[in-house]
Amino acid sequence: MRSLDDLEVAGRRVLLRSDLNVPLDLTGTGEITDDGRIRASLPVISKLSDRGARVIILAHLGRPKGATFDERAAGGPSLRPVAARLGELLGRPVSFAADVAGPAAEEAVFSLGDEDVTVLENVRFESAETSKDDAERGAFAQRLARFGEAYVGDGFGAVHRKHASVYDLPLLLPHAAGDLIREEVAVLRQLTTDPGRPFVVVLGGKKPSDKLAVIGNLLNLADRILIGGGMAYTFLAAQGYEVGHSVLEADQIPAVRDVMAEAKRRGVELVLPVDLVAATHFAPDAEASVVPVTDFPADREGVDAGPETRTLFAEKLADAKTVFWNGPLGVFEFPAFAAGTRALAEAVAAVSGLTVVGGGDSAAAVRALGIPEKSFSHISTGGGASLEYLEGKTLPGLVALEADS
Repeated sequence: MRSLDDLEVAGRRVLLRSDLNVPLDLTGTGEITDDGRIRASLPVISKLSDRGARVIILAHLGRPKGATFDERAAGGPSLRPVAARLGELLGRPVSFAADVAGPAAEEAVFSLGDEDVTVLENVRFESAETSKDDAERGAFAQRLARFGEAYVGDGFGAVHRKHASVYDLPLLLPHAAGDLIREEVAVLRQLTTDPGRPFVVVLGGKKPSDKLAVIGNLLNLADRILIGGGMAYTFLAAQGYEVGHSVLEADQIPAVRDVMAEAKRRGVELVLPVDLVAATHFAPDAEASVVPVTDFPADREGVDAGPETRTLFAEKLADAKTVFWNGPLGVFEFPAFAAGTRALAEAVAAVSGLTVVGGGDSAAAVRALGIPEKSFSHISTGGGASLEYLEGKTLPGLVALEADS
């Protein structure tokens, strides 16, 4: 991939695809609850601006519904507060266009001076952005391309999507990969080609169906895989344990059993929780108690890893030379049920080798729990993209950036 340093940008309009898909408080305030992805995008935005580029930022936010721009915009999340926060962090004005490829965007783009920055509205308000029809996506990319004289891809969290602003647009302009994407790819290549051993993978989150394929590929790479969070309940159910009202994908039990058998065949250690925090219901103040996995109450719901599991996972991480962690161990958003995720984060941070936090909820948990980000070698900005890379899939956004300009 061509480096941003090799791209001539001074005095040119540069379309920058960033990942600004930050979580918002949906209870009414609409405030940004974690600006980690905005902060991660700052270095490349600043570099382009400092080199005299006229920076036009394309990004998405959430998954707005509706067939038209107006329908999606009426019910979908706007990037306006993101643009405001970006301006605060940059310490300079950042303009905002209320559409993506319409008159507001045109006015914002063609009024930019050298070093100026503008953010266009949520690119997913345009249905063509995510269309599976190549011609429809291509036509939208052509509309965007008229705004720019060069393209920089720096939104790693979106490179696994064959979307117009990620895949089609860079093929139309001189293009380069931003530093964030180049760093992500370098770290993931290290994980998949020559990891220090033992290589320990920790997977949490809600659904095993989201991660069974990556587990299958990691059986070729990892020495030990720790399974926690919501996905652990399907693994426990596959062993015949009661899981009550916990998150469960019953239809995935046969596939989970296959993965467990394959891990055993390959000699990869698969570690599951041994005790859990069981709550009466899903609420921050729910009554809860610690129970062994062998005696889980049928009328309760698992919300966190128990103390013995926290100790077990820490022991399994103690000798690691490489760690990849994706997914919390419990409902860390509720302080009463954050102990498992905190203990895991601290155990990963204590590892002296390469430690990679795989984006998404894991990265948000690190920040929410106040654990210094510098405690880890790398915090990914793209959970889904990281997993698909580790699964061995071809990522369309990377393919486009690797194409000749």
